[in-house]
Amino acid sequence: MTAMITHNTLFGGTMMSPIVDPYTVYKRLRDEQPAIPVNSMMGVNYMITRYDDVLALLKDGKRFSSQANARGIGIVMGRTILEMEGKEHVRHRNIIAPFFSPRATKADLPDVISRIVHGLIDEFAGGGRAELVHQLTFTFPMQVMAWIIGIPVSDYHAFHRMALDLISVGDDPARGFQAAQDLVSYLTPLMELRKAEPTTDLLSKLVHAEVEGSRLTDEEVLGFLRLLLPAGAETTYRLTGSCIYAMLAHPEVYEEVRADRSIIELLIQETLRWESPVQFVSREPTEDLEISGHPVPAGAMLSVVVGSANRDERHYDDPDRFVLRRKNDDHLAFGFGSHFCAGSHLALLEARVALNALLDRLPNLRLDPREECHVVGLAFRSPDHLPVLFDPA
Repeated sequence: MTAMITHNTLFGGTMMSPIVDPYTVYKRLRDEQPAIPVNSMMGVNYMITRYDDVLALLKDGKRFSSQANARGIGIVMGRTILEMEGKEHVRHRNIIAPFFSPRATKADLPDVISRIVHGLIDEFAGGGRAELVHQLTFTFPMQVMAWIIGIPVSDYHAFHRMALDLISVGDDPARGFQAAQDLVSYLTPLMELRKAEPTTDLLSKLVHAEVEGSRLTDEEVLGFLRLLLPAGAETTYRLTGSCIYAMLAHPEVYEEVRADRSIIELLIQETLRWESPVQFVSREPTEDLEISGHPVPAGAMLSVVVGSANRDERHYDDPDRFVLRRKNDDHLAFGFGSHFCAGSHLALLEARVALNALLDRLPNLRLDPREECHVVGLAFRSPDHLPVLFDPA
């Protein structure tokens, strides 16, 4: 393996290509060069692929800075909590934390999510077949996030497109920058309305929030929203789709979960390990150092591959196999440390509600054998379509 290669050479496509199996490449990297420099559109990235290295990086905020995100997705999102550190990170994260806390997910949110999910299922439950990505998993998390933020749910098609274009900036910079501007144009009037007439939603909280005695600027509020909208569009829809695929691709798992709904939690956690929705996080070292014996200079961009760490045979037995009752409570799909995913409780709740609703509403649910179905992607992974059959209601 050469000292400097490209993502295309490694994976045969771009960071957003529909790659079916990156795990063979990850295994080779873990074995041969677990801190490999790779040329990408954002410059040279060192891909870190072993579980122990990934965990150590995420634990050590002093030697591995999250400011690397300013050079990545920050170019279109602006300054967000992804790149903040220390007290600044804590103070800004605390603004939004109450809306995604365990307490919040036990209040109105379960009913809101259930109402949205069942409303979507109503549209196809009588037909005996559906395509669950476009008819359910791709749609409901954004509607939920719109409700939390305080954006008209009826507009979700428009801001969903903007959010997805925003995070596609690596593949299409012009489209990503245009989406950033479109979101500003869409959100600014709503921000002004909440300044004048605050409610109990997250948008009102943001426009009236203070950090160290000063109100957040409009740009800081927009940074939060540019971050939260794609989070609502991406992570949960991918997690839920992969959970459905894992359950239906393993009929014995479907039967177990159908018979005992408490096992849904095991299904979700093993899916997070087996097919982490977000495969990479970014860091940069604050000093010259070695990772698994490979020199990495200070200030280098690190692509910390949690998707590889969660399949590391040094840490998990037979890691490529989906094992429902595997001990996996140390997977890294939500990160680790101070930057552990703020929306993890919401993502788990949404997946749980959606899976229960499908099991309640669609008897004899199964993959359509006439169509191929796979989990695909590199930076983000999930099925791109889920054709299913079931007994009509």
